[in-house]
Amino acid sequence: MRGSGVRISSPAPFSVKNAARRAAFLCPLRWNTVVSSKDLPAAPLPHRTKSKRRLTRGRLFVYRIAVRVSTVLIELIWRTARVRVIGRERLERLLEEHGAVVPVFWHQHLLICARFLTDGSIKGLKPGFMISPSVDGEAPSMLARRYGAHVVRGSGTYTGVRAVRGVHQAITKDLISPAITPDGPRGPRFKMKPGAIFTAQISRKPVVPIAYAARPARLLRTWDKFVMPFPFAKIRIVIGEPYFPERRLDDEQMAIAQRELEMRLLETYRRAKKELG
Repeated sequence: MRGSGVRISSPAPFSVKNAARRAAFLCPLRWNTVVSSKDLPAAPLPHRTKSKRRLTRGRLFVYRIAVRVSTVLIELIWRTARVRVIGRERLERLLEEHGAVVPVFWHQHLLICARFLTDGSIKGLKPGFMISPSVDGEAPSMLARRYGAHVVRGSGTYTGVRAVRGVHQAITKDLISPAITPDGPRGPRFKMKPGAIFTAQISRKPVVPIAYAARPARLLRTWDKFVMPFPFAKIRIVIGEPYFPERRLDDEQMAIAQRELEMRLLETYRRAKKELG
């Protein structure tokens, strides 16, 4: 499995317990997913995180200001944009059939796709996000909660076991749809990591590709070339073909599944650009 640091010679019997153990070793799976923090086990949060910084009063104050400014910017773009969604019926039908889905979109599309999922206009959708337990994840968590999304603090590096358990319960019992940026958090851009497929395996829910295109928009000088639409931009959001991964996959099969889902997400993006005209 690419980037996992783990070799699995043959498919192992599936269980949530085995899945949780496996996730603890999948360090690259820093899923930008969503789940409810109330669903996590009662075990205390780990003290060790990738960042050694502390959440001081001063830093918390800065984060609160940043969240408010970000909210104003996001709403200015979203509320003035000319948005059209292609495939909304497909997404609502999948939610009706399965209760929840695993939405995926490239990291550069996070701004509009996340706002779309928290818009409240999608029948049956309960959005959420998994965010790093470090100090760096505090501001994104505050922003997600501001939009009413479910949040779980966790990562594949330090809290993989409880994160997987939380994801499983949130999806299967609370019907939360965990959004994932499969090339995040640091790339490479447009390269599918196994997190979304693994989440779909443990929950038995379909992966749903989502992409958007906007004009006028600016590409930021970041690793993902983050897309920042201008106010009053024309935006087209496309819901792609759902993907149902097999419950058991060895290394080779997982690599094939990653390429297939990567192609579907890229095709969804191409269609969004075509719909933009």
